[in-house]
Formats: sequence, structure tokens, C-alpha cells
Amino acid sequence: MRTRSAALDPSDLVLAHDFLIQMGGAEKVVEVMAEAFPDAPIYTSATMGANLFPAFRSPRVVNSWMQRLPGMPKAHKKLFFLYPLAFRSLRLPAGKLAWISSSSFSKWLPKPLGARFVCYCHTPPRYFWTPDEYLENEIGNPLLRWFVRRMMPLFRWSDLRQSRKIDLFIANSRNVHRRIRECYGRDSVVVYPPVDVERFEVGGQGEDFYLIVSRLVAYKRIDLAVQAFTKLGKRLVIIGDGPDRARLEAMAGPTVGFLGRASDEVVTEKMSTCRAYIFPGSEDFGIVPVEAQACGKPVIAFRDGGALETVLEGKTGLFFDHPDPDSLAGAVRELESREWDPHRIRRNAERFSTTRFLRETRDLLAQVAETPPPSMPEERYGCQPSASATTHDSKGLRLRQS
Repeated sequence: MRTRSAALDPSDLVLAHDFLIQMGGAEKVVEVMAEAFPDAPIYTSATMGANLFPAFRSPRVVNSWMQRLPGMPKAHKKLFFLYPLAFRSLRLPAGKLAWISSSSFSKWLPKPLGARFVCYCHTPPRYFWTPDEYLENEIGNPLLRWFVRRMMPLFRWSDLRQSRKIDLFIANSRNVHRRIRECYGRDSVVVYPPVDVERFEVGGQGEDFYLIVSRLVAYKRIDLAVQAFTKLGKRLVIIGDGPDRARLEAMAGPTVGFLGRASDEVVTEKMSTCRAYIFPGSEDFGIVPVEAQACGKPVIAFRDGGALETVLEGKTGLFFDHPDPDSLAGAVRELESREWDPHRIRRNAERFSTTRFLRETRDLLAQVAETPPPSMPEERYGCQPSASATTHDSKGLRLRQS
């Protein structure tokens, strides 16, 4: 999409996100938007937890009835089938421009007459489109797992239908750009997530330890790193907490340490002094590896997903090809045999700055705001994917090549 300098009226903007419960990379993106547009209300299913970002502790946050459900937030993933109903119960003012951050259900927001919807897509919902990993990790009851699997075609159909009302999809990576096209038959513009690179400085000579900063959940594949560094006998520091922590600690040797949740100051200090950052899972983008590069630290990443767009092989890091400890251990040995230029690594991270994200996002929102709003009510939107061309979105907005 061509950028343009048209002014965006902040009073016309509303924000939305799936839920504000676990504070991860997607929530950092919403936080940046909330700070850039301080008067925009934030619509979500539920907001709770002791670790909320400051921007979310505000009366501007509009929650659904799920906020009052017993068992929340602990059961928020198991209650996924309620989220469509929760979002359908929310009401946006007519004629607004909605920026919708979504990896699951926020697209279910009803679209009032004259409104325009821009979806910042972290991924099409994995619940529906690649459900096996979710079912194995999140639903232990075999009978419930069988029932949910039977429901997946209905959820996929409904998700596809909701995608029809989006005026513009923004993908957080080329990886997600491809998945949006596969799942929804829609084109999208790639705008990489904001990374606060100014918070970090190139550190001095790294100490003799490697670093992971992550929620400890199974799909992050932290177990590969724990096993690899236990076998290597090298120091690995893991910052973060989550349901997989006990299992990881049980398999860890004496050179692997767990710090739990840590302040931004501790994270920054560890990133500035580590030897390299380890990124063993497959993510749609992955903000933390970019933060590590902002400190001038090389990254060892699994060769998949967003890391292929943020790590320059041989210049800012290395990839390992197989999801097993031996492959990761081989990459560690290779990294230690090379010299790394921290300032070259830092320059790569600067491509993903918050300033760049906000500039690109404002340009896109301004262009969507200038287009005529849809004349049909939401209920009449079709549910079949359109045959979109490579340079035009199905809503008629011209897109740049990604």
C-alpha cells in the first residue's frame, strides 16, 4: 500500500485485542498503540492479572462479561469457545476506525454501519487452523479434546466469515502474510512489530553465559535449550515463568539457572552481558531476539518462522536446522568459533524500531479512513474467500508488494 501524509483523527480510533491477561509480545504491540493514542478506548474480552502493563490499568479498557466469570484468568484458554460470544456482546460506536490486534477472537467484534476495521494479525488462530499442538498442550481431557476437534470445522468457517468484514489486514511478518493468504484468501501489508531498541545499548565483552527470556510453555521449546546446555555443560540463564517450569527444572543440569519473572532492568542487564541469545522455538515474529540484537548480541535460532526475517545468518546470528538438542548444541559450538561485530548486529535491530512501526501504522490507518465505508450491514458479508490478486486487497485498497 502506498503511504500518504493524510492526517488521522485520533478521536475516530478505537483499539481492540483478544484478551489482556498474559503480557507477551502481542500485548507490547497493543501497549505501543495505547500510548500513541491515549484517548482511544480498548475493547477486549477480559483484563486481569498482577503483571498488567500500565496502559491497561485504565477505565478506557472496555471488557466483556467474561471479565466476571469464575475461574478466570486461570481457565482463559480452556474457555476459548466462549470468546466469540463475548466479543459479539461488545458494542462499538458507529463510524469509528478500529485497529484490531488479533491472534484469535477479536475479529468477532460487531461492525457497526460506517465503521472501518483494520486487523493487525499476529497469526490466524492456531486453535482452528493448526489445532493439534493446542489440543495436546491445553486440553488434557481426552473426551473434551475429541469434542473440540469435532467443532474445529465450524470455528474455521466462522473465523473465515469474520475475516470478510476486515477492510485491511496488516501482517506482523512475511510468515503471517503467507498464512493470511492461505487461510482467508486475502492479501495483507507487512508491518513488523515495534521493538524498543532505544532502551538497549551495545554491551561490552559478553560474559560466559547464554540467555533465554520467555514464557515457559511447551510450544516455546525451551526444553531443547535446557537439554543442549546440560549436555554441553555451558551456562544458560532462563528468565520467565509459566506452566512448563517444573518440567524444565527437573531436566536441567547444574549449569542451567531459572530466574523466574524479572524486571525490565534485570532483563536489560542480562542481555547486555550475555554471550548470545537462544531462540529455540518457532514464532510468528519474535520480539526478544531483536531486543538481544539491539544489545549487539548474536542470536541462535531455529530455522523457521519470524526468525528468518530478523536474524541475518552469519552476520547477526546462526540457525539450527533440526528441533533437537544436538542440532542446537552444534550451533553453539559454531557461534563460539566465530567473531561477531556487535555494531553490525545493532544496526540490524534498528530496522524494527517503534518509530518506524508507528509511522507505517499511521499511514495505513489514514488511507483506510479516507476510503468510503461499506454500505452493507455486517450480517450480509459473504463467508467465501475472495480471489485476491497479489497487488490488490479484496476490499480494493492498493497494497505494496511484501
